[in-house]
Amino acid sequence: MSGTESRSIALIGPAGAGKTTLAEAILFTTGAIPRQGSVEAGSSVGDASPEARERGSSTELNLSHFEWMGDRFTLIDVPGSPSFAGDAEIALNAVDLAIVVIDPDPARAPLAEPALRKLEQAGVPHALFVNKIEQARGSIQELLAALAPMSSAALVARQIPIRSGERVDGFVDLALERAYHYEAGKPSQQIALAEDMKDDESAARFHMLEQLADHDDALLEQLLSDEQPSLQTIFADLAQETASGLIVPVLFGSAANGFGIRRLLKMLRHDTPTAGQTAERLGIEGAGAQILKVSHAATVGRLAIARLFGRQMADGAELQDAAGQSMRAGGIFAIQGSTTSKIASAEPGAIVGIAKVDSAQAGDLLGIGCKPGGAGLTADRPQTNCALAIAAKDHKDEVRLSTALNRMAEEDHALHWAQDEASRETLLHGVSDEHLNVALGRLKRRYGVAVLVQTPTIAYKESIRKTVTQRGRHKKQSGGHGQFGDVVMEVRPLDRGEGVRFEERITGGAIPKQWIPAVEKGMYDALAKGPLGFPVVDVAATLIDGSFHSVDSSELAFRTAGRIAMADALAAASPYLLEPIAHVTIMTPGAATSRITSAVASRRGQMLRMTSREGWSGWDIVEVLLPEAGLQGLEAEIRSMSQGMAHFQAHFDHLAEVAPKLASSIVQRVKEPA
Repeated sequence: MSGTESRSIALIGPAGAGKTTLAEAILFTTGAIPRQGSVEAGSSVGDASPEARERGSSTELNLSHFEWMGDRFTLIDVPGSPSFAGDAEIALNAVDLAIVVIDPDPARAPLAEPALRKLEQAGVPHALFVNKIEQARGSIQELLAALAPMSSAALVARQIPIRSGERVDGFVDLALERAYHYEAGKPSQQIALAEDMKDDESAARFHMLEQLADHDDALLEQLLSDEQPSLQTIFADLAQETASGLIVPVLFGSAANGFGIRRLLKMLRHDTPTAGQTAERLGIEGAGAQILKVSHAATVGRLAIARLFGRQMADGAELQDAAGQSMRAGGIFAIQGSTTSKIASAEPGAIVGIAKVDSAQAGDLLGIGCKPGGAGLTADRPQTNCALAIAAKDHKDEVRLSTALNRMAEEDHALHWAQDEASRETLLHGVSDEHLNVALGRLKRRYGVAVLVQTPTIAYKESIRKTVTQRGRHKKQSGGHGQFGDVVMEVRPLDRGEGVRFEERITGGAIPKQWIPAVEKGMYDALAKGPLGFPVVDVAATLIDGSFHSVDSSELAFRTAGRIAMADALAAASPYLLEPIAHVTIMTPGAATSRITSAVASRRGQMLRMTSREGWSGWDIVEVLLPEAGLQGLEAEIRSMSQGMAHFQAHFDHLAEVAPKLASSIVQRVKEPA
């Protein structure tokens, strides 16, 4: 590579695998930082926010950059917890290569499957880095065997470990056939390949070549003819097949000790696709700035974090959106963790912050000096199964709260908020309770808005069992014109889901036509809060009789009479409580299925079906009907039962009657004074 174009690498994988530590090791090894910090000590370049420091793990996407042997790279450290991974959904698609960081324990191999499937589906080339290799107790072969069913592309080991007793203290590079010994804090030292390892090395190298030959007929012919392929052929195949997603190279090391970092850097330098290849994969033509996310920083304000394709971009460059609207880059910023520095220009492939492009949103593609050639990126919003009802402690902060929520939702693809019309609550939706708690902490720390928090109101409804005929009379005399309205209504239940109907069968002018709409309004007034304290559904009311006064009758009088008749009829018609039932689809590793189905049953869930998750290794899909009240806390419970991997999708299915004992407690709770 010429060094005129920057490439982008994502670090992805399960929480606790050491992605941020690996980023720190890369930055230190390449001289981008003077010393290697640590997550535990709170001294790393990434995870610099107070929320990440407090948790000891990533809560947002972290960006950093480095140079290695004249080539420039950007690192994107993706949070490992599913609670925060949504922040990088769009950015992950725009990298040139992703490194899936995992533990060496074969028992923890399933934790890597969500990342592998995500990258495979998006078509992002990727490799595996087995971290903490000094802690490995099983063999690399056992680990790869456990991982193999989780990847459509072949996992190609580029190294085998050298052991001293039970401890891994070096490796053999299978392409170069060279052995190296780890040196703490120093580059690995080349050593002679031990005699007792030569057979293992030869077999492992031949297996690697066979895997490459699956996609290279010329190499296959050489192997069948017992010819030794050249290093140039081997390295070219490794690079081409990695870029095409045909293989997943596997390397190992220890980020905390600096083991294997230089070997990983060499692989990145030679095998990472170019930004031009990535632009082709994304359908980006010409010069464009792909917006990856939006950030609001205290010092520089709103930044659109963008990856540049096709050409260099200078400060003040003209940008155009898909509609042809022009905007000007009001500053370009390099990003190193939480630090931003203004720069005059940025090379193609770089990821930078662009100021004062306020209309640009995550996923947008902006043309640099022209209309964009391409559609931009989209990403499905992660399932936001958790919600909190929030309100500003001080009413004066309500406008500030709305502004802060809009900014936070703009930054975090997985966070959104809305006003619930029925309950009149402001609901903040997130991936998990953990996600929402971090958002609340950020709301107070960054924006200074204190809020009151409570569990969202469940949308209970009520209906009736029998038909009732009820008179409603409103008569009031207080000097001058009085008020008089008199109606007789027949109220009956409807089948579930039929809604509310109003009809009239007035004969002989018992009630003048102009007052009948007022009676209907009075009916709806009564339906807003039935005798149990909840909105009423699936009833029909028929106005069958009444009387009026030529002077004292009015629209208000008949509306009041209609409300009285309807309210009294509902109370006499055997009202009962309804609760919303959700259709819930749970995706879970098979090892946790039985525990999760038991947990769902304890929440009054009804099992519908269980099937295997197609294309996944030992995963199940469990479908249940679950009262909406049972969704509260479900995300955290099923994740705790599945090493953080199980998740669910839920949507409203129907209303169902609540058992009398439970209904009584719910009604009593609503009627108790706050």
